[in-house]
Amino acid sequence: MPDDFLSLFGDNAETIDLDAGQVLFQQGEPAKSFFIVKSGELQILNGNHVFETVGKGGIVGEMALIDGGPRSAMVRAVTSSRVIPLDEKRFLFMVQQTPHFALRVMKVMSGRLRAMNDRARAMPGTTAKATA
Repeated sequence: MPDDFLSLFGDNAETIDLDAGQVLFQQGEPAKSFFIVKSGELQILNGNHVFETVGKGGIVGEMALIDGGPRSAMVRAVTSSRVIPLDEKRFLFMVQQTPHFALRVMKVMSGRLRAMNDRARAMPGTTAKATA
């Protein structure tokens, strides 16, 4: 995704380091945070199906934090990576203090939904319609 969320955070933000192949979270887990990719690459996947690869400045895990549901996919580091966790309290603060932040998150979410709709339409034997 083209939106770079790193510009909203200083160099001293709390981070989590991941080794290549390490899982950040599993599908079905409850969400306490979503994550901004500070470095490296992460894959959003279900089983062996990769939905998206997210690099520096991108976000993962936002949907479950926003809607309170379980994680809809697994996220795994492709390369050594560093992420910035954003818990619900900090997320709400960012939305209140930086309105463009919420718009950027919505842009990422709508882009992912459109990509999922495109993939569903491209599958043989489906008649999926766009929901966005």
